[in-house]
Amino acid sequence: MNITALKETAKQMVLAGKGILAADESAGTCKKRFDSVNVPCTEDNRRDYRQTLFTTAGLEQYISGVILHDETIRQKSTEGKMLAEILSEKGIMPGIKVDGGTKDLALHGEEKITEGLDGLRERLAEYKTLGAKFAKWRAVITIGDNMPSEACISANAHALARYAALCQEADIVPMIEPEVLIDGDHTLERCFEITETTLEEVFEELAHQGVAPEGTILKASMVIAGKKAAKQSTVEEVADNTVRVLKATVPANLAGVVFLSGGQSDEQATAHLDAMNKMGKLAWPLTFSYSRAIQNPVLKKWAENPAANVAAAQEILLFRSKMNSLASQGKYSSEMETKRPY
Repeated sequence: MNITALKETAKQMVLAGKGILAADESAGTCKKRFDSVNVPCTEDNRRDYRQTLFTTAGLEQYISGVILHDETIRQKSTEGKMLAEILSEKGIMPGIKVDGGTKDLALHGEEKITEGLDGLRERLAEYKTLGAKFAKWRAVITIGDNMPSEACISANAHALARYAALCQEADIVPMIEPEVLIDGDHTLERCFEITETTLEEVFEELAHQGVAPEGTILKASMVIAGKKAAKQSTVEEVADNTVRVLKATVPANLAGVVFLSGGQSDEQATAHLDAMNKMGKLAWPLTFSYSRAIQNPVLKKWAENPAANVAAAQEILLFRSKMNSLASQGKYSSEMETKRPY
């Protein structure tokens, strides 16, 4: 493990004013998104859409890295250049989603465990040769009746830690994503409690496995009431409770925290990040690693006419990336949305 190299990569991922674009949707997830805008989910269409994202002029001003899917890191552009190489030439680091997706946790009903540890050492070695600088593994924690169980939190925390250790062994920065889902009718207080318990267990397991926090990035979900909750959370409540739970659980020497949008609207995710960064300096940078909260309007515009709307879609991507860049510095305001090009 080259801790110096890991620390440098992690630092570059969360540089001031920059965040991570999540473009690691599986073919199944991509199909749902493409179906919603009436575009066939072919391999060529997936490539063309991602090529649109990655070739956006000036994207490197706001985006430090992009999480790729296995398919994408192996794909070439229509001009024959590796998509990962296009990113690298812009100074944007390619990352790779390495988990095998979620499956039902045995004996635990609707709860999920993330698979993909088998053969991971060998896959990481290959991804490194393909240009990957960091990796991502997502665990899913569901809040519901008698959920989450200790078994679910424990199993997922252990898997995250083993994944992270394998990444650091390969000199790849691990991004750990223990997502507490926004689905359901749970209160903000219940989300805080479960997020705190989950993060405590995750960092305990990371310590057990010898994972260096200074070469690790946390991809965190925000503390927020469930989508079906009677009382929805205000921007201030989300920011205050999310920062509070991070202070209570995250080691001060962690390289940085990036947030997932997790079903929030585009503007909501930006406003929450901005409110947190307006609270003052913390032990770690707080920035973004959004997928839908950046890509939603981009995909809609591109899908209207994939051949003709590349430039228009790229303009939207640049705008949403800039808004989140400003939010990561506490410099965003909702009035800025009046200038959006969509």
